[in-house]
Amino acid sequence: MTGVLHLRIIVPTDRSAAVLDLLSADPAVTHVIVLPGAARMPAGDVVLCDVVREGADEVLDALRTLGVHRSGGVVGDGVDVTLSAAADRAARAAPGLGTDAVVWDEIAQKTGEETRLSVTYLLLITLATVIAGIAVLLDQPILIIGAMVVGPEFGPLAALSVALLRWRAAVIRRSLLALGVGFLTAMAVTVLSTWALTAAGLIDRSMLLAERPMTDFIWRPDALSWVVGFLAGAAGMLSVTSNRSGSLVGVLISVTTVPAAANVAVALGYGVADEALGSLVQLLINLCAIVVAGVLTLLVQRLWWQRVTSRRPAVSSRRLPAVLAPAPRSARPGPVSAGPPTETPRGEPTGTARPADE
Repeated sequence: MTGVLHLRIIVPTDRSAAVLDLLSADPAVTHVIVLPGAARMPAGDVVLCDVVREGADEVLDALRTLGVHRSGGVVGDGVDVTLSAAADRAARAAPGLGTDAVVWDEIAQKTGEETRLSVTYLLLITLATVIAGIAVLLDQPILIIGAMVVGPEFGPLAALSVALLRWRAAVIRRSLLALGVGFLTAMAVTVLSTWALTAAGLIDRSMLLAERPMTDFIWRPDALSWVVGFLAGAAGMLSVTSNRSGSLVGVLISVTTVPAAANVAVALGYGVADEALGSLVQLLINLCAIVVAGVLTLLVQRLWWQRVTSRRPAVSSRRLPAVLAPAPRSARPGPVSAGPPTETPRGEPTGTARPADE
């Protein structure tokens, strides 16, 4: 089985031949299907194809160079199962391995969706923090683990890492807003729930002040807190770029972001300032370590993949049809009123709509 992306391309009829020439010339593309005039909104031809992941980023860049995203659209879906000798040949022809390839459009859209300050996001992070608040009082690591899994905070952290590497100011602002509003809302509700449960006689301040050997690490940060957060951030980003959701669950369990926020809230609710401060430091250490690790992981992946793909010819000379590829300098005519779109820099997002980078 070969990991591929299935592309559905809508292109105006007068540019369909150029797109087909581009796809046909690329060894990473296979299973090309053309449906003339099938598209209505926007109008044009529909071109279907599969591209192996190790060649997907350059194919998407070349389609953007042709302006397909402006006059038509490109939609990509991951394919879980592929039984095809043609796809296997395409994978062998493209340098590198699909599991190592980073499709920047896919990552930008996947993480960009997590920056929206939605009601669902606020409910999840609030419920997770309330659960963790009860867990630290009961000194129950099982409940702590459950709260870690429920917490949705890794999405904005991953989006922030991608946005910092590619410097997308809008996504940086949305990610910070989601994290700030999310944690502040969750901690405020946890303080209120702590008071309510205390009034009901279900918990009390002595539970916070008692020895809690199973969970006291949450408010006693040390050098290992940074190490664990950094390693978890690197593993989490790798799980996002390689589509390994199972690894991401392990990452969520390994970092004390939501539990630390919960301990801040509970300690504030009971007026235990030193424990609230220690938990806050633990929270900030983990958040910073995850983001730093995410940025560095993406940077290493980008540099490594550039080295792997440096053996293949450049996009402009290999993939663009002759009528659209840049002419040699000596053969270029003087200024004209219009010309083909300029090639976009490597790694710019492509697709039906710009990912949440804009």
